Amino acid sequence: MTNAQWLGDHSVENYQLYSLGHYPGAVPGPGHVLGEVYRIDAETLAELDQLRTAGGEYKRQLIQTPYGSAWMYVYQLSVDDHTRIETGNWLDRDRD
Repeated sequence: MTNAQWLGDHSVENYQLYSLGHYPGAVPGPGHVLGEVYRIDAETLAELDQLRTAGGEYKRQLIQTPYGSAWMYVYQLSVDDHTRIETGNWLDRDRD
């Protein structure tokens, strides 16, 4: 993300955040997920799509933020065996 411009933080309502091990997964549900909004170019978006959407693990979804429309990657597989991060903040994944 060296070509990305950070715009700010944003909390997305009606989603839950889960720890999938070394990375997070956001799924629809009661709660919120704290994220960061970046401005990126088409090449960077294509690279992210290759990483995130290959194999159907994530699907890109358009959301509204205070900075304008943005893409969010929504996890598509089951989270039944994963730990929910109640705060919605990935940085809190190791807190009890």
